[in-house]
Amino acid sequence: MRPVVGITAAFESARWAVWRDIDVNISQRTYSDRVDEAGGVPLLLPASASGAADPGTILDRIDGLLLSGGADLDPASYGAPADPRTTNTRRARDDFEIALCRAALERGLPLLGVCRGFQVLNVARGGDLVQHLDDAEMHVHTPGVFSDHRVRLEPGSLAATASGETDLPVRSHHHQGIGRLGDGLVATGWAEPGAVVESIEIPDAPGWVLGILWHTEEEASSRVMAAFCAAAREWTPRTASRTKEVSV
Repeated sequence: MRPVVGITAAFESARWAVWRDIDVNISQRTYSDRVDEAGGVPLLLPASASGAADPGTILDRIDGLLLSGGADLDPASYGAPADPRTTNTRRARDDFEIALCRAALERGLPLLGVCRGFQVLNVARGGDLVQHLDDAEMHVHTPGVFSDHRVRLEPGSLAATASGETDLPVRSHHHQGIGRLGDGLVATGWAEPGAVVESIEIPDAPGWVLGILWHTEEEASSRVMAAFCAAAREWTPRTASRTKEVSV
């Protein structure tokens, strides 16, 4: 049975046809396309107050959680004053995704955080962010265009195992990074050249947990997405629940 992968949707203001500046839930098709290609069933998860209050109701329906990229987190979510270069924050999305992340970690649900999702994972574990990197130009030299660089991964780490190599080319688009690491998290990947942390994981987590700062969904064939969907397919609690439902 194909695993259901919940993908968090961005909360933005958009224009289309005759509509102007309307709040919408959106997601680049690359996320759903990669999940589909990796054998999963993509399901978009829009930010909601009910989901933030009771994330378990949402998590009961999925086999894996993909925290997607997007706008900056509100620094208040990690107890910091806002830098002038931190923009377009959506606290409703922050609260929703942090709640989902914490609940997913508690139940051992496979979790992949991409770019902003990587940052959400760190904040959800009590860490904080650097609101503007000194070498941000390397990671987003042109607005709306992905930057290319290399990442060095710790041998034997989940990031390296999922990627299938320890030195790989990646695509990035971000100006923020990890500051203080959250509880239980370890850094397992770094940008080359430089020392910006590019992957984090929880070695003793009960489930598959990985945060990456690069955009694996932009790869034509993403090994990381394939590894994540494989973990979602093998997630025992959800599989047992489905078997019970079918037998009834």
